[in-house]
Amino acid sequence: MKAFKLSIAFAALSACLQVVPAMAQAVAAGPKLAVQAITQVTGNMPQYTAVDVPLLRDGMASATGGRVEVTLSAWPERNVNGPEVLRLVRSGQVDIAAAPLTTVSGDVPMLDGVDLAGMNPDIAQARRVADAMMPVANIELEKLGIKLVATYPFSGQMLFCRKPIATLADLKGLKVRTNGPSSADLIKALGGQPVSLAFGEVYTALERGTVDCGITGSGSGNSVKWPEVTTHLYTMPLSWSTSGYFVNLAWWNKLDPTIRAEFEKTFSAIQDAQWKLGVVATADGVACNVGRADGCKLATLMKKPMIEVIAQPDAAAVVKKDLAETVLPGWVKRCGDRCGVIYNQVIAPITGITYTAGK
Repeated sequence: MKAFKLSIAFAALSACLQVVPAMAQAVAAGPKLAVQAITQVTGNMPQYTAVDVPLLRDGMASATGGRVEVTLSAWPERNVNGPEVLRLVRSGQVDIAAAPLTTVSGDVPMLDGVDLAGMNPDIAQARRVADAMMPVANIELEKLGIKLVATYPFSGQMLFCRKPIATLADLKGLKVRTNGPSSADLIKALGGQPVSLAFGEVYTALERGTVDCGITGSGSGNSVKWPEVTTHLYTMPLSWSTSGYFVNLAWWNKLDPTIRAEFEKTFSAIQDAQWKLGVVATADGVACNVGRADGCKLATLMKKPMIEVIAQPDAAAVVKKDLAETVLPGWVKRCGDRCGVIYNQVIAPITGITYTAGK
């Protein structure tokens, strides 16, 4: 049954990827437009190869009869680490860039509230929250001369550990590389010791034992070979690393209206394709990491499979309690009281969890 559902998801994703190339020659002839875009953490992940390349780079060229030429790069090609993405867009050094919202939330703390650790147990809810928060996020971003034009997830963010774990309680005392301030708050609430490390440094830290676990997507971890240096995969998603495509607002507003309309169509197609990919990549990453060949189509099947750890029945309740008592108040403290008000207005009706000041 799982294999059947996965094949349906792959078919839906493939269909979505045909949307933009089919719109060839949709724009009248005119001057060429050179566009600089920096998107994913690495150039070998499907978010880049299966979505950004065919839809953003090739799709825009096709849809505009070659008028738009997108020079597309992954972060390492341009020496980008992540936190500086909004500054690159704001300054006009790049026209388009993408990054996880938590990675760039140091500049705009409101963004971190879209995907707080423990808040979205499934990807469908993660998208509902992202859709609801997009207008709110843009109010903040446009003050900086930036516009959020699409959101997307990565695969479910899970615990890769080099030590045996069976429950969340086993994290007590372990050093865990976290992928943002809210995940650090969650790990601390669970008794672990959060460690901040750049994504590219985690493999070595796990290999040497300077950290015991790391949090990343099931597929993302596979792409950077974390299963080589870890043994246990706790498959309960703690978040989705909800991300965004950002554009320089002045550049965006000056675009020929027909070109901007094509970009809007393209980013709508990209957004749908990436959210579909998030579903597929999560299941695929788990299958590849734990050695289930029949479900492994995108990532690399591990020769030495990890041990799959299924969450205990009470795990969701534990995480929900820590979200309400620790993670959510921690974000409001970083973001300001207004963020608590916005959370209750926009996000709480979706999550069913209300923020109470003073917790």
